[in-house]
Amino acid sequence: MSRLLLTLKSALFALAVALAAPAQAQSAVPAAEPAIKTVYHMSEGIAQATRGLGNIRNHLAADPKAKIVVVTHGAGIDFLLQGAVNANNQPFAGAIADLANKGVEFRVCNNTLVSRNIDPSKVVMEASVVPSGVAEVARLQAREGFTYLRP
Repeated sequence: MSRLLLTLKSALFALAVALAAPAQAQSAVPAAEPAIKTVYHMSEGIAQATRGLGNIRNHLAADPKAKIVVVTHGAGIDFLLQGAVNANNQPFAGAIADLANKGVEFRVCNNTLVSRNIDPSKVVMEASVVPSGVAEVARLQAREGFTYLRP
C-alpha cells in the first residue's frame, strides 16, 4: 500500500508540475515594451542632414518600432525645402518620403522661415511647421519623454 501511495504521490506531483508549466511559461514572456521615442535635432545644414538621414535609416533598421521626430531650425531646415539636394546633387525628396512612410515625422521652425523670409509653401509636404524648433525639441524631451540625438 505504501508503494502505491508513493506512486500515486509521484504521479500527482508530475501532473501538478505539468499543469503549472504553461502558466510559468506564459508569465516568463515579457510584456511588449513601448516604442523608444527619439528626437533628431538638426540645425547645421545639408551635411548634417545627410548624416542624420543615414543615422535614422540605421536606427529604424535596428529598431523598426522606434518613434522618431526630426526637428529642424536655422540651416537645418534646408533639406526640407522643395528641390533640396545633397552634396552629390541628389534630391532629398525620396529619402524624406521613404522615412515619412516609415512613420518618421519632420518639423520645421517657423522662426527660421520668418527670419530667412522663406514662404512656408516651400517646405516639403511631409514636414509640418512648428512655432519654434528649439522649443519643440525641449517640449519633446521634457513633456513627451523623447531621447535627444544630434547627428
